[in-house]
Amino acid sequence: MTASYRETRTLNGPWEFVTDPTSDGRADNWDAPDATWPDRRCTVDVPHSWQERDEYREYTGTAWYRRYTDLPQPDGDRTILRFGAVDYEATVWVNGERVGKHRGGYLPFELDITEAVTDGEDAIVVAVTDPDDISEIPHGKQGAPWYQRVSGIWQDVTVATVPTRRVTDVRATPNLDDDTVRIDLEAAPEDAADLTAAVTIERDGAVVARSKVDVDTGSGTAVLAIDDPEYWTPETPALYDIAVELSRDGAVVDRYEDYFGMRSVESRDGRLYLNGDPFSVRGALDQGYYPETLYRLFDDDLFEAEIRTAKDLGFNLLRKHIKPAHPDFLELADRLGLLVWEEPANPTVHTDRSRREVREQIRGLIDRDYNRPSVIVWSLYNEEWGIGNPQGLDDETSLWEDEAKQRYLAELYESTRERDPTRLVCDNSGWAHVATDVNDYHRYFVSPDRAAAWEDDLESMASAPADNYGATETDPVDAPRIVSEFGTWGMCDLPAIEEYYGGEPPWFDYEFFDDPIKRPAGAYDRFEESALSDVFDDWSAMAEAWQRREFRSIKDVIERMRAREDVDGYVLTELSDIEWEFNGVLDYRREEKAFHDDFARINDAVLVSVEPNAHAIASGGTLTADVVVSNDTTGPVEGPLEWSVFGESDTVDVALDGFGVERIENAIEIDVPTVDGVREDELTVSLPSAPTNRESITVVPDADPSVDGETTVYTDAEGLVSGLSETGFEVASSLDETVDVALVIRPDAAVRAYVESGGTAVVLPDESGHMADEEFFEYRSLPETESWNLVASLFYCADETLAEYVGTVPGWELDGLYPYDVVADVSPDEVSIGYVEGWIANRSAAVAVREVGDGRVGAFTFRITDAYGAQPVGTATLAALLEDLAAEERS
Repeated sequence: MTASYRETRTLNGPWEFVTDPTSDGRADNWDAPDATWPDRRCTVDVPHSWQERDEYREYTGTAWYRRYTDLPQPDGDRTILRFGAVDYEATVWVNGERVGKHRGGYLPFELDITEAVTDGEDAIVVAVTDPDDISEIPHGKQGAPWYQRVSGIWQDVTVATVPTRRVTDVRATPNLDDDTVRIDLEAAPEDAADLTAAVTIERDGAVVARSKVDVDTGSGTAVLAIDDPEYWTPETPALYDIAVELSRDGAVVDRYEDYFGMRSVESRDGRLYLNGDPFSVRGALDQGYYPETLYRLFDDDLFEAEIRTAKDLGFNLLRKHIKPAHPDFLELADRLGLLVWEEPANPTVHTDRSRREVREQIRGLIDRDYNRPSVIVWSLYNEEWGIGNPQGLDDETSLWEDEAKQRYLAELYESTRERDPTRLVCDNSGWAHVATDVNDYHRYFVSPDRAAAWEDDLESMASAPADNYGATETDPVDAPRIVSEFGTWGMCDLPAIEEYYGGEPPWFDYEFFDDPIKRPAGAYDRFEESALSDVFDDWSAMAEAWQRREFRSIKDVIERMRAREDVDGYVLTELSDIEWEFNGVLDYRREEKAFHDDFARINDAVLVSVEPNAHAIASGGTLTADVVVSNDTTGPVEGPLEWSVFGESDTVDVALDGFGVERIENAIEIDVPTVDGVREDELTVSLPSAPTNRESITVVPDADPSVDGETTVYTDAEGLVSGLSETGFEVASSLDETVDVALVIRPDAAVRAYVESGGTAVVLPDESGHMADEEFFEYRSLPETESWNLVASLFYCADETLAEYVGTVPGWELDGLYPYDVVADVSPDEVSIGYVEGWIANRSAAVAVREVGDGRVGAFTFRITDAYGAQPVGTATLAALLEDLAAEERS
């Protein structure tokens, strides 16, 4: 052996590959070294997944790999064949001898092939089976209803020579209470005697601790004290190197190396602690899918680029979603300083087999990553996948109610904690907790559309944390509350994506798409057929505007969480778009979206945010605002807070101790200037230690110049009469020939007759915010709280007059008014303010005007009925619509 005692050589590169759709390979002895394979065989570069090639994209079943090479034959040592990950079941032969089998698609396995190696050229054959039905096996988000399947040898293959007597594993368990580290080592063979291990710990090449330990029956333990250690944090990712030299009879027979970090994490009293200091999570979901290469990187430096970008964006954690993180990613997270929330891939159904394979995967995950200081949380399940019934299957039961499943999950939590007491464990991410160190929530609210509902939801989290539990084997009050999924979609630049692929991506039209918002196929046609093509010059212009809406939404959702001390962090969905799901801060190519630089401002360790009493305000009024300082650091925040708006500025003194939130009520108060037309401004706040932040303010004239006093309106809503009069409309008491526009909530036969004979009407929501109209339009209800469809939606204005008030993409100027219903049966020429979801699906309208008989009728679904006269922009927008319709009526 060499001085390193171990030698490793890569077996990556060209391998023969052939599919086996009729399962002939075993019967025809394809495992034999001289076997003749079918002519359809080809050469692939391992690592690879076979779905990377178009011809195998839909293939499931068994495929075979073969490579001829000279394998090492060390004298007196062992030859080990190692696979980083093979999805899903692998059987391996060397020179025709079956040397082992492994099941599981994400974790490494190794085989001792010493006895099978020959003096000449060796043949390695691997049969990989990935079945069509993956419901019982952990597969994460492969296949329906999510993303592309992944099969094959998708991580590295290596061959190593190792000593017969050798160290097989080292676990480092830091104890920050006394600044020691416990080293537990395992050696082979298990019955080896007379072995001694010398353990050395170094920091930057300098020895900081040494110890010797006897190794009996394959194991040994040493506890080493480290004087004045450097603790691992994202800001200071200090690592310690471990070297274990195994000796027998005074001679060194093996040397094993690894590293660890002095890091602790705990949750108590509703708070997270890192190394004993309180901390909050500012995280993003990271699914680890890549265009064309799927689970594999398309660039060797991509992991490092992702981590550095995440840190530049202010994230301190990535939640590696629904599959074990790649080990290369974790090493870079350790070295660059990024926390990781890791989780296994989940199956779909809950069976004896699926439970067994989840448990085996969790054990393997802990064994592989035990020494990685970046990993601070293990999830066991996600959203009941494989343990509950989120899909509504006939033969499954919900984790909320099934006591047997709850007992199983509590036992799995306990066994995971016993196997790894150094990390937090989340039992079922999202809801229906049973036994957990983290009470996490998955909440998809869009803002400002559902800002008030989001605030109410945050209040309910604080007041009733047990409501997120199916059973309470652990105390809900003690667990920190983290919103571990939330987000808003922002359409990708599809022409740029197609240029990257050289055409339509393969994920454009999956057969399993069951929701039109997911289906990109035909999106260009839907864009051209809709009013969107009249509003935006091209797709890219629409995408940029949609991305700005994405930022506006997640900015408010984040700021509301950070304004509270009872929410201990968040995980944004997500770091990058994945295939058709365009809710990333980056697109699928890992390119920046339009708001990239702005996002870092609201995700910084110190955030100063401003909460105005209103985003829409009439001229001559008073603007007041609270200022909130959120400090995620342990150091104080002090200094003058500067603010400016309407050309005026001032300062407010701020002093905040380390880690906490301070609200300065009514910190800003200023008279709103008189304006002749709509004016957009920004209320800007800044601190020396925090990035500048801003909120949009829309000012409208106190008296709307669009109302000329000549328009007569009839309304069936008594509450609107005074507001209409104050706005400058004449209000008729009955629907007769003097009426220019009928403004009604519940149109009846008389209103229909009025319209059909040439009159004009506009229908409004009722007092509940819903459309009661059954005469003129069909409506589609929108959820009043959280909704995946709502966060994937876009409102856009196709009417030049209304755009003066609400812009091209409405935002905070319509705060409190966003619809609960939209017009569903609408043609492009009827749209004044349109609405779409996802890939230009569910095309609807919030404001529409159509011809009925000899007249016209409009639908204004924004919830203005109880806010007319009080919400200035909504009032002005409706008034402008009424004036336009009346003017056309008179002409």
